[in-house]
Amino acid sequence: MLSERRLEVLRAIVQDYVGTEEPVGSKALTERHNLGVSPATVRNDMAVLEEEGFIAQPHTSAGRIPTDKGYRLFVDKLAGVKPLSPPERRAIQNFLDGAVDLDDVVGRTVRLLAQLTRQVAVVQYPSLTRSTVRHVELLSLAPARLMLVLITDTGRVEQRMVDCPAPFGETSVADLRARLNSQVAGRRFADVPQLVQDLPESFDPEDRGTVSTVLSTLLETLVEETEERLVIGGTANLTRFGHDFPLTIRPVLEALEEQVVLLKLLGEATDPAMTVRIGHENAHEGLNSTSVVAVGYGSGDEAVAKLGVVGPTRMDYPGTMGAVRAVARYVGQILAES
Repeated sequence: MLSERRLEVLRAIVQDYVGTEEPVGSKALTERHNLGVSPATVRNDMAVLEEEGFIAQPHTSAGRIPTDKGYRLFVDKLAGVKPLSPPERRAIQNFLDGAVDLDDVVGRTVRLLAQLTRQVAVVQYPSLTRSTVRHVELLSLAPARLMLVLITDTGRVEQRMVDCPAPFGETSVADLRARLNSQVAGRRFADVPQLVQDLPESFDPEDRGTVSTVLSTLLETLVEETEERLVIGGTANLTRFGHDFPLTIRPVLEALEEQVVLLKLLGEATDPAMTVRIGHENAHEGLNSTSVVAVGYGSGDEAVAKLGVVGPTRMDYPGTMGAVRAVARYVGQILAES
């Protein structure tokens, strides 16, 4: 275990390196931080930190930089989550409150995260499989043609055309709409098939074919949206960190183009906890020089999707974690109110 003083030295090295982009020497540390010991003692502490693998010497310069292991200890033990200032919080709220629909919410969230953190932002659309039904609308377009509109608790709207086997009058449409909503409104998608399986039997024999057709269209809508959608923004921010990536930025850009990689990076969508993956903790080789900060968001206690940022390991972790958490909370509030 490292002593309190050595942890303080590590904290100072991380803060200085993130702030200055320059390897940190013992003399600079004692001048900038009130460590209460001589440069010789700090040099000795740095030697121990290096031996333990928390810092490394990038080249023959006198300074040291944090390793993945050093950043990990910093995030786990030393870094609090830096809260946003009241003006920053107001700016987030005002920007997101202007959103007109779910696509707009997701688009604005990506732009906002990229601007706040100056990293690459990734936002996952709320998954239908983890959503609940807010309302099912049925509209008559022609005697034997209906439009089915499914609205979810997260604001997603799915529309489908239904060709009925026989004409279906306005009264029957209103009756089916009312009965359908009494069964499924406020219920989770996973529960819907069982809730509606006996519904056709409660209608007159001549209407049962149409009711069954409407229900099969509804159930298809529930399952076919399993593909997880992601939006990414702020990729250009990476170019500011060119020297943070060994050799070239290309592997990072290539990895960011792969949706499967990004979904893995964000982690299990139902987990609301914040995750920070640093450097080689990212399984994908192209992302070994990056860190990922992600958190779940949702309209209640349960997360329906993830959002986060990707940037170099030399990241302002307290600030990034604070921004990601604050944005997730606001998006959750908007979904709950929408």
